[in-house]
Amino acid sequence: MALPGSRSVTVVDNRDDVRQFLSTRRARITPQQVGLPIHDSTRRVPGLRREEVAVLAGVSIDYYTRLERGNLTGVSDSVLEAIARALMLDEAERSHLFDLARTANDTASPRRRRPTPQHVRPGTQRLLDAMQDAPALVRNARLDVMAANPLARALFSPAFTDPAEPTNLARFTFLDKDATEFFLDWDDVANATVALLRVEAGRNPNDRNLSDLVGELATRSDEFRIRWAGHNVRLHDHGDKRFHHPAVGDLTLSFEELPLPADPGLTITAYTAELGTASHDALSLLASWGATTEQTTQRNAAVPTRNME
Repeated sequence: MALPGSRSVTVVDNRDDVRQFLSTRRARITPQQVGLPIHDSTRRVPGLRREEVAVLAGVSIDYYTRLERGNLTGVSDSVLEAIARALMLDEAERSHLFDLARTANDTASPRRRRPTPQHVRPGTQRLLDAMQDAPALVRNARLDVMAANPLARALFSPAFTDPAEPTNLARFTFLDKDATEFFLDWDDVANATVALLRVEAGRNPNDRNLSDLVGELATRSDEFRIRWAGHNVRLHDHGDKRFHHPAVGDLTLSFEELPLPADPGLTITAYTAELGTASHDALSLLASWGATTEQTTQRNAAVPTRNME
């Protein structure tokens, strides 16, 4: 999925993604990192040369040049593994390379398509609701929030003010002015958000909803467009995240990502705080605040509007 210039020209271009991914990975590695001697004092290439990657991977220069020009058609897993080692790819980058190769060899459905609508099963919603002490939500790979328990709605209340459905965390991160205050480490959240969308673009470049989202964000946000051009990917299965909530102040929460095997593409994200910490106390306060806010909303919705004469 190449970087679009506008929403109207968003296109699927796997070859361009392959070319830019491989070239950006090559540019970040110095000869010293891979044990190659430097004999040319006028070296202009910031990272490895193509011929150096070819030597490290054990393939011909012509063959590697073909790969970096975007043609992964017919490439074997063993060659992909060799390229991954030569470019010192981490686990997320290696998986992304294999996704790009699989897409390049998938000729069954080359055109963009609308994905099958995703739904959260009642049992999954009951599981979320049973997690009363932990904010928990279900998201898809485009970062649409498909379901959430009351505590997650309270925690992410700034994001749920957007009337658009479903709430999209990538759109909130880059297009909502409150996001930079809500996420205390906004820069890291922004990088992770783009990296997750890049992973999904490698897996499903024909997803029109994803293409439209990327096109919108690239058009409306310079911060997104710059990061998207970096072609960075990462794993995002656990860690810590810091929030500044408008009602309860600062929280540092640990998160765990739990993919749902019965619902491919959906993931539960649950947040917890260590017992005895200020963040744990803030979660308790947040639960009370959320319940009060919900009751107020329900009462206001139940009050009939008087006709003005």
